[in-house]
Amino acid sequence: MKQALLPDGWVRPSGYSNGIMATGTLVFTAGVIGWNANEEFESDDFIDQLRQTLLNTRDILAAAGAAPSDIVRMTWYVTDMEEYTARLKEIGAVWREVLGRTYPCMACIGVSRLVEKRALIEIETTAVIEEPAL
Repeated sequence: MKQALLPDGWVRPSGYSNGIMATGTLVFTAGVIGWNANEEFESDDFIDQLRQTLLNTRDILAAAGAAPSDIVRMTWYVTDMEEYTARLKEIGAVWREVLGRTYPCMACIGVSRLVEKRALIEIETTAVIEEPAL
């Protein structure tokens, strides 16, 4: 079971959830970045790296039998917060393209750099696969 949490009197957030209550099997990813399966960057563009990061995340979750709709929490680390905020419409379009209309709890943190120097974004994800109803 998954249920978004919206306290009484709060405005519904756009593009994320304030909180989620869930039961089931937990799936965690490491910090995932925008390189391909051979650990090679194909682009130095933020949106291209975001797309690849989300595709990589989706593939890792699928290996556990999880779908994008099972995501309950994400933490994004970005090296350029100005670019992140300037490209929110593109971010939303890529999000819907790769993950659909799922709105987990999210945090976005600006960092000076990531371990992989060419990486512009890194995302950690938690998903919950609901237990089948009896």
